[in-house]
Amino acid sequence: MKLWKVLGLAGLAGVAATGVIIAREQRQRAQLTPDEVRARLHQRLDDANQR
Repeated sequence: MKLWKVLGLAGLAGVAATGVIIAREQRQRAQLTPDEVRARLHQRLDDANQR
């Protein structure tokens, strides 16, 4: 029974860590202006076309 408890706690910690990472990325995206988003998308498109 202890094994299941440890696995459950490890899973819970993983879900919490994933939520923190997603929240941090969301915050960074929210700070971008529309012009910055457009420039990044154009840069990614150019990079993809060069491959």
